[in-house]
Parts: sequence; C-alpha cells; structure tokens
Amino acid sequence: MLRNYIKIALRNLWKSKGFSAINIIGLAIGLATCLLIMLFVIDELSYDRYNKKADRIYRVDGDIKFGGNHFILAVAPDPMGSTLKKDYPQVEQYVRFRDNGGLLLKKGNENVQEDKVIYADSTLFDVFTLPLLDGDPQTALQTPNSLVITATTARKYFNTTQAVGRTLLVNNRDNYKITGVIKDIPAQSHFTYDFFVSMSTLEESRRNNWVSNNFNTYVVLKEGSDPKKLEVQFDALIDKYVGPAVKQIMSIDMAEFKKSGNYEKQYLTPLTSIHLYSDKTGELAPNSSIQYVYIFSAIAFFILLIACVNFMNLSTARSANRAREVGVRKVLGSLKANLVKQFLTESILISCIALVLALALTFIMLPTFNHLAAKEIKLNLLATPWLLPILLAMVLVTGLLAGSYPAFYLSSFKPIQVIKGKLAAGFKTSWLRSGLVVFQFSISIILIIATIVIYKQLNFIQSHKTGFNREQVLVLHSTLPLGSKAKTFREEVVKISGVENATMTGYLPTNGWRNDNPVFADPTLDQKKAVSMQTWDVDDQYLATLGMELTTGRNFSREFLTDSSAIIINEAAAKMYGFTDPIGKNLYYLRDIGNKNVSVLHVIGIVKDFNFTSFRQQVRPLALLLGENAGNTAIRINSTNIPHLVAQIENLYNKMAPGEPFNYTFMDEDFNNLYRTEQRMGIIAISFSALAILIACLGLFGLAAYAAEQRTKEIGIRKVLGATVSNITTMLSKDFLKLVIVSAVIAFPLAWWFMHSWLQDFAYRTTISWWVFIMAGVAAALIAVFTVSFQTIRAALMNPVKSLRNE
Repeated sequence: MLRNYIKIALRNLWKSKGFSAINIIGLAIGLATCLLIMLFVIDELSYDRYNKKADRIYRVDGDIKFGGNHFILAVAPDPMGSTLKKDYPQVEQYVRFRDNGGLLLKKGNENVQEDKVIYADSTLFDVFTLPLLDGDPQTALQTPNSLVITATTARKYFNTTQAVGRTLLVNNRDNYKITGVIKDIPAQSHFTYDFFVSMSTLEESRRNNWVSNNFNTYVVLKEGSDPKKLEVQFDALIDKYVGPAVKQIMSIDMAEFKKSGNYEKQYLTPLTSIHLYSDKTGELAPNSSIQYVYIFSAIAFFILLIACVNFMNLSTARSANRAREVGVRKVLGSLKANLVKQFLTESILISCIALVLALALTFIMLPTFNHLAAKEIKLNLLATPWLLPILLAMVLVTGLLAGSYPAFYLSSFKPIQVIKGKLAAGFKTSWLRSGLVVFQFSISIILIIATIVIYKQLNFIQSHKTGFNREQVLVLHSTLPLGSKAKTFREEVVKISGVENATMTGYLPTNGWRNDNPVFADPTLDQKKAVSMQTWDVDDQYLATLGMELTTGRNFSREFLTDSSAIIINEAAAKMYGFTDPIGKNLYYLRDIGNKNVSVLHVIGIVKDFNFTSFRQQVRPLALLLGENAGNTAIRINSTNIPHLVAQIENLYNKMAPGEPFNYTFMDEDFNNLYRTEQRMGIIAISFSALAILIACLGLFGLAAYAAEQRTKEIGIRKVLGATVSNITTMLSKDFLKLVIVSAVIAFPLAWWFMHSWLQDFAYRTTISWWVFIMAGVAAALIAVFTVSFQTIRAALMNPVKSLRNE
C-alpha cells in the first residue's frame, strides 16, 4: 500500500511541476535555514561543556555599589579564591586568571607581539579540562616565568609540540621557560588563550588586597554541594575580610558603609552560563547573549511555519483539481483513513525531497554563515550521528504539519458532489487561505520592521557622537619599547607632513575595561563624598589629538608646574559631586589603597562626556591626570595617501626602536570591534528575515497563479466586454493588497513591542520612528504587488478566445 501511495504521489508531483517546485523550494529554504540556526544554537549552548567538571565550576562575581556607581563585575578581590578554599569545605579547588596585557616574544631575529596571554594559578589543570601533550599538570605553572602554550603555538615557535624545557625571550628582557603544551582550546570556550603565564610571575597576585577587584576567580565545588547555600555565607565573608579594609581606608565600619546605601556582594555564576548570560565588567572576552538564541530560534520557527503555510495554502487552493480523484476513490470504496494516509505520504515525500535540497543548500551557505557569525560550525552527519535522527524527525513533523489540514480537508469531500462538479472553489470563498496569507505577511512585516530597526541601531552606533573624534586616528600599540626615546618620537612624528597631532598614553576610549578608583571630595575620605571613577594618565596633547572638548576650565600645560597635581574630570563626575563651580576644587585620590597613599589634586577643567564603555551603559565618571605613559601612541592624521604616511611613521619608529614590531590599527576600527557581535548578529538576522520574506513571496506567487487560473473564464468575458489589462491586473491584485493591509494592522503593534524591548538593552539607542512602519507597510505592499503582477499580467494578456472556446 505504501508503495502505491508513493507511486501516486510522484505522479501527482510530476503532473503539477510548477506548484510542486514552489512547495519543495520553499520547504527546502525553510529547512536549510532551520538547520543553520539549529547548528548555531547547539554551538552556543555547548560553550564550556567540554570541561569534565563543568557542572561544578562557578565564577565568583561581584555586585558593588559605591561612590554613586553600581558595578556588576566578573572579577573578585585578589585573595578571594584562596580564602574560599580555606574557609569553606564545599570548595574543592580554585583558580584565578589575570589579563595583564600581551607579551613581546622573540622568534629567531623577529619580534612578535602576542596578545592572547593570560596569567593563571598553578591549579589551572585541577579546575579546567586542558589536556597536556607535554609537561606535568601539577608543576607546570608553579614557578615564576613559566609558560604553558597551546599546540598550535608550540608548532609556531618550535615546529613541535614537544617543547617543554625550551625558552622564549619575553619583552627583550626575561627568559620564560616552557613548562607545558596543551591541546588547542575548543572554540566553544569563553576564553581562548595561546599563552598561560604562571600567576607567581605577577607580584600583585600575592597581595592581600580585599578592596581591589582584579582577578577572574573560578571555584570547583565538591560533589553534591549546593552553590546557593555557599552564596548565603558570602555576606559574612565580606564583613570579615572587606570590613577591616574599609575601616582602614575610610575609618568607618561595614554597618555605617552599608547604612549610606553602599554595599558589596559576591555571588556564583555557573561556568556554562557565562557565554550566554554574562555581560559584566571585567569579562575575559565579549560574550554572546541568550537573546540571540531566542531571536534566531523564533526566526527559524516562523520561517519553517511560513514554508508549511505555503504548502497548506497551495494544497487546499488546488483542492478542486484533486476533487474528482477523491470522489472516484471514495466511490470505489476507499476509506477516509486511506485517503488521509495517501495525502500525508505525499506531504512527507515532498519534505524528504526538500530535505535533500536543504542539505545541499546548507553545505553551500555554511561557509558564508560561519564568516558572518565568526564560528567554526561543521555539518558532518557521520561525525555527529545524533543529527540524522533530528533531521528525520524535523522532516516528519514538517510533513505532518504541512500536510495534515490538506489531507483531512481533501478526504472530507462528498463523492457525489465532486463527481457532479458541484464543489465550490475559489480564492474569495477560502477564508482559511486568506487567514494563512495574513499570518505569513504579518510575520514578514514584523521582520521588515525588525530589519529596519536593527539597521538603524547599528547605524546609530556608527554615527552617534561619542564625544571624541575617532576618524583618521592611527593607534600604535605597545610603544613601550621606545623607552627614553618616547618623548622624542612624539616630537618627531608631528613633524611629518600629514600628521596633525599625537599623544602618548596607555588609556584610550577604545581600550576596554579598567579598574575604578575612589576619588574623594573631602580630606577625611568621607565615603559620602566619594565618587568611584576611572583615572587615566594622559599628556597635554590628549584632548587635542582625540578631538575632546572642555566645557569649562583649561587643558593641561607643561608651562604650569602645578599641573602635576591637576585633574580634569568629566561632566558625569562633576554631576555626581554636585559641583556648580568645580574649577579650583580639591579632590583626594587614593592612589595606593593598601598603603593609604592619598594625592591632593585640584580641578582645572571639565571635559565633555565621551563614551569609553559600551553604548549599553551610560557614560560613567572619569578623571584625567597629567602623567607619562607610552603604552600607546595615538596619531591624528590628515592625508589622502595614508599608506605612504603610515610607511613614514613606521620608518621613524624602526629607527628609534630597531627590531621592535610596528603594530597599529585605526581607532574607528577599534571602535567598531567593540560592537562586532551586535553587527554580526544584526547582519545574520537581516539575512534570515530576507529568506523568510522570500519564502512568503514564493507562496504568494503560487496562490496568484492559482487565483488567475481559477478565474480564466471570468477574465476572458471581461476582456470581451472591453476590460483593459490594467483593469484586470487591478482586479486580481486588490484581494491580495487587502490582506497585506490587514497584516500590517496586526503586525505594527507587535513589531513595536518586540523592537522596543530589544532597544532597552542600549543606554544610547535610536528611536522607532513612524516612518519605519510606513516603509514596512509600503515595502510589504510592493513585494505583494510585484510577486502577483507576473501572474496577473500574464492572465490579463491571455487571448479570451482560448479561455472561452469550450463555453
């Protein structure tokens, strides 16, 4: 029986090649999109699960309110890990990470700047699953100046993974010994470093500083331990260890500290939640967001649903063509159940054919998708045997979902009526098909609006005034090798034609996260008059080079000897202090919290607020201090021949720092990199939205063709009576346009709600203007008109003699 069903199904598919092609192509695109998104979602959900202890590993995060600021931190105080292990039996082990910048390594005669460097405790291998190819996990990171490197890195520097015992010259000064080689870290990890330096190399790692949060700290809990029960005890831990430090610095106890509205809390974040649920200050790397998983999953669901709706629409629209077949089968004794099975078999067969095409489309689209998503996703049915059952289940569900209504609808026809040709059919009488078209275009309009809003927000980020001019600023990274020649380099570089100005600093708005420091407005270090802010050492050319403006006061100047104790604060800081006339006011900066080293600084200027954190956050308080720091050199250029100018700057640098790498970027590129995830996800969402609209158009094209076919005789009569091509085209198109209008009425409020919710994540965001909805509605109408116009014009141009010859 099944063989007969398949044979009949193939015959019907071949008989209606056009409609079959629309169904198969639509389903194939839908299945391919679903498969791509499913692979993306599986990849996102698999982060950090390669660790054998993944379900017991937690990061110690912070929630701090102080100095008018609220911080959600991915870092903890220096001694947090060791104290948790010492004081709490639930803690099996801990490890700390500290990102302290890159290393300059010697490879032969070449200097190589490596940035994927992290400092780690010797307990690294007790916490994370990082298999060693060479070396002892117990001793690999115990001694200072020890390095554990990945296999790829070992081959890069030594042409072998057996590199233990070798040395690398670091910063042209120290020899670091290779003590371990690990397998390359999986891509599905929230950290991907090539170099692990022993934590004992850092002097600050041995401090007992409870008021600075600098270390990403992870703990492994013992089997059966409840993280919530451990978290409950953290308040007592803060009182015990942070309390004395607060007392030492501000001469108040924790009760008074909390009474003023300040607090410090610690909590545990599961390792497997970091990638999708953590966007805190001090992350090791930018994470993704569960929002994208939800958004893309919803898009996949709706795309597949639109493809299924196409199938249902076209199948029920063509019901009159299959009616006589159903009538004859029923007269010959076929049961309703047998007819349902036949039509469902036909539907599942179409899904199977679509799956084959979808797999081919997925293989074709996967490289482009990986490039857009910055992923390394692979589709290998042999390597992932669990994927095939999922695909087969997807085909079965799709076939049943798409074919269920047509199957039951067609099998319900009464044989006498259909054989006599009394079955009522037509576009206008099918409220269900109209409803399904409205559903399709409602989703399409929502996706069009979402696409426009996403594009507007991405463009807003690119064009929003950040408070500094990032265009045509060349950034030289790590100019520390210039040493005592740094000042001379800056003086010489501004003499090059095409260079307007230059500044040397370790602090640029595009550099990412840095620690905050308390700056007090009272010499007694009264916490009520403290503002927690970032403090940057800059030179007197910083503001001019980056195009920053002062609202009041003056810039730093070497002519004023007292400027060594001067400070410039931003508008956000001035507002938090409550200053109406800040110029000349004294501020008290706690440079070294441990030794209570306080600097008295006088305010000489207020700089306009500029963004130095994500647009998801408001501008925070900031202080600029006059100081020497050659960490980076930012050079403002004005030249039409940028390659030639860069070559001149490189030549000058090579003369003053021979053999040192000349690493540079442009500040606008660095700025864009801060929002690379949003840009990637936005482009992917726009692409998938376009595919959804394409599938909806395929269905509309098929329905228009069928509507024109059903009204062939009516069109012939109207033409005989004098109707023009435009009259007939309008007549056939207006029914579809009415449905688009209804779709717009449904889609507009839903789209506004979805996109308004999405934009709330950004402190600085675009507006959802009224014209967005008008544009989306007009676009949907034009898409509908262009989609049906081919069929309607074709029908209108048909010779009426052909359509009426049998009447």
